[in-house]
Amino acid sequence: MKTYAVVRFFRDSGERETIATGLTREEAREHCNDPETSSRTCTLKEGLKLTEEKGPWFYGFEEEDE
Repeated sequence: MKTYAVVRFFRDSGERETIATGLTREEAREHCNDPETSSRTCTLKEGLKLTEEKGPWFYGFEEEDE
């Protein structure tokens, strides 16, 4: 069975941070659909601070190597 990792991507720096691993495609998709997983739609203090410090970011997912 394929597994997926959720990754936070930073637009300006190209930096990436792995947030979660070992997820099904549906779990990863559901995680990334949360409005708090994008600098454009987040409202929580943590996300707003992250945007202020590192610029625009968003969550995406990618297939993990087997």
